[in-house]
Amino acid sequence: MNFFRIPFAMERLTPSGLTGSFDATYLAGLKTIVSYVTSKGAYAAIDPHNYLRFNGAVITDKNGFTTWWRNLANEFKSNSHVIFDLNNEPYGISATDAISMMQAGITGVRASGATQLIFVEGTSWTGAATWVSSGNGDAYKALINDPLGNTAIEMHQYLNSDGSGSEPTCVSTSIGVERLTAATNWLKANNLKGFLGEIGGGSNDVCIAAIKNALCHMQQQGGTWLGTSFQRFGYPYLRSANGPKPSSSLSAGRLYRCFVSGQLYGIPVILIARISWWAAGPWWGTYFTSLEPPSGAAIPRILPEALLPFV
Repeated sequence: MNFFRIPFAMERLTPSGLTGSFDATYLAGLKTIVSYVTSKGAYAAIDPHNYLRFNGAVITDKNGFTTWWRNLANEFKSNSHVIFDLNNEPYGISATDAISMMQAGITGVRASGATQLIFVEGTSWTGAATWVSSGNGDAYKALINDPLGNTAIEMHQYLNSDGSGSEPTCVSTSIGVERLTAATNWLKANNLKGFLGEIGGGSNDVCIAAIKNALCHMQQQGGTWLGTSFQRFGYPYLRSANGPKPSSSLSAGRLYRCFVSGQLYGIPVILIARISWWAAGPWWGTYFTSLEPPSGAAIPRILPEALLPFV
């Protein structure tokens, strides 16, 4: 119960470009929410939620991306509870190009003197099920270079038919495990740590079982997976996940026993051990992932049946 993922728009932070100055008001807002989260003893991952694009164009300027991250990390390097999530869900580019930009981001963060944990993401929306087939596996095991060795691979995985998370149905009770297995094996084979940054499903028997089975799978991998977060898209972005500690385990609270047989401003979130589900606030109304108190669509079943057992 100690981690928030805080997505935001790069263009709003540096409207004149990657190497431009920060918009003072926007930076102050970001710092306010990060400071609030970390003052409570939680961890905050700052996440430019841009799909590796700036003003709609794919980011290809590695030096510019390095500068952007050096400048931003410099603003947060003194806060040990901050994590750097380099860019959300690149897509439409090769795995090699994606990791090249992620490496540029790592270089920038470390050039600032920041030592905190870094999350890197891959192409094809950083999907766990397609991590190997998309080329991310080969590219990332060869090219990631963090001089401090404090980087984790962030993957996302939804459980509906096309893996987009856009509908409340799940393929089967085992689909979460099935879609995570190849990524789990890849992480283990390459001695790397994974973080499941997004996962979700609807309030029905199949999805609830699929979510619980996926989380049990992660728990049973000996620390290969650092954690998972439940969330829903929107802007301003504020998301949450279970709490990572930069150099150790990311779990918090007691773990559910798994059996092999079995607002950015004002948007509230509910944090759960090894799980987080973005409440999305009142804007989402009756949307199926909403945990907005007191009557969000996911509260009657998802909260008590799929999430609270892991607290």
